[in-house]
Amino acid sequence: MGKMRQCSRSGCQESAVATLTYVYADSTAVLGPLATYAEPHSYDLCTLHAGRLTVPRGWEVLRLAMPEGPPPPNPDDLLALADAVREAANTAETTASGPIVQRASRAPLEPPPAEPGSEPTGARRGHLRILRD
Repeated sequence: MGKMRQCSRSGCQESAVATLTYVYADSTAVLGPLATYAEPHSYDLCTLHAGRLTVPRGWEVLRLAMPEGPPPPNPDDLLALADAVREAANTAETTASGPIVQRASRAPLEPPPAEPGSEPTGARRGHLRILRD
């Protein structure tokens, strides 16, 4: 499922509910329901900014009917999701070559043995050393 789109106005963190596009040849701004896909030359607006929209002098605003709320759940959406899960499961079964092998956990590493004749000046832990007074 896609991520909710935010309002295009800078500093606004609200979810977008409308899409604004411009028809420069006709000096018209078209404000309508949120577009299915984000387009590079359109602006997604929240309820507040869509309601406060103003255009330059001489331009016309064409406001399309906005839905009252989010669309009701569609049974086709649920069926499409179930089909996608089934397809992913079938693909995983057919691409698996042989039985699933899990890795065994390894034993912890032991520190290297001290070289004979060398005095340790500090206890070493990782990349840091503690120096004794």
